[in-house]
Amino acid sequence: MRKKSSAPTMKDVAAEAGVALGTVSKVINGQPVGESYRLRVEAAIRKLDYRVNSYAQGLKADRTYTVALLIPNTWNPFFAALIHEIHHALSRRKYRMLLCCTESDYASEQDYITMAQNNKVDGIIGLTYSPDLHVDKDIPFVSIDRSIGTHIPCVASDNFMGGHMAAEKLADLGCKNVAFLRTGSSLTNEPNKRKAGFENGCLVRNLHYESKILHDDEPLDGFEEFLSTHLHGGRLDFDGLFCVTDRIAYEALKILKKFRIKVPDEVQVIGFDGIRILGDADYLCSTIVQPVQDIAEMSVQLLLQDNITAKPPLVCLPVSYAYGGTTREELNI
Repeated sequence: MRKKSSAPTMKDVAAEAGVALGTVSKVINGQPVGESYRLRVEAAIRKLDYRVNSYAQGLKADRTYTVALLIPNTWNPFFAALIHEIHHALSRRKYRMLLCCTESDYASEQDYITMAQNNKVDGIIGLTYSPDLHVDKDIPFVSIDRSIGTHIPCVASDNFMGGHMAAEKLADLGCKNVAFLRTGSSLTNEPNKRKAGFENGCLVRNLHYESKILHDDEPLDGFEEFLSTHLHGGRLDFDGLFCVTDRIAYEALKILKKFRIKVPDEVQVIGFDGIRILGDADYLCSTIVQPVQDIAEMSVQLLLQDNITAKPPLVCLPVSYAYGGTTREELNI
């Protein structure tokens, strides 16, 4: 007799149902059996509270149906939306997600990759920052927003076009003198192209611009100091701001409010990412929207694709503009 303290096994289910072990295996794996056998096995599973160890099953089949996601943090709404969409893309394929929050720490990124490999995950999706990141070629890996190596596909938005789109939108809305606010590092990644796209758009539309760029480790107070040097008699030299993220746009809006400058009447603001208030309500600001659902779907699709040689080095997905209350749309009607 099975000890009450031990978990029930497939043999226990077979004995309870009065069927062969192979019949239990077929029912668990969704293979066809006689209806009466299926009902008896399912009743035995419920009675014994039998739980399928899918992880152990996966190890036997050299597949665990688990994917690790490396993400900088969960408090940033854009990252949270990305986590949500990747989780759904994996769930639709009957995969589980192992979430690893790195806090943008280089050592943590590498440690999580090692941990994921040791736990036999079927692949890793990573939004990472370490310039010396090492990924074993034997494990499928898809990078978001940066190219790591020739064997690792990168999925990103069309950041250059997004920056260009922001410049053209500000010009269409009547702006003449604009500023570009950015935080960044020396790391080569796709979001860095937003600056080049914005500068190109300004040149095309003959739009005068200035830039203020802070390193990632610098306080955002630097933006207030920059804007204050362009504040004369209660008016700002700029009539438009393009911020490299919606997070920075939010800080810029607080600074403008502190300066008692009306948005969008006196200064129009465009961000980048497409962050929404409370996740699904209005946009935080007028913004260049990243196709988060498409990024997630493409990342999962490439990761689980068997033919590695067919994976492209870079997939660039189109962005769009969305009104969020910080621009004067009526000028474009």
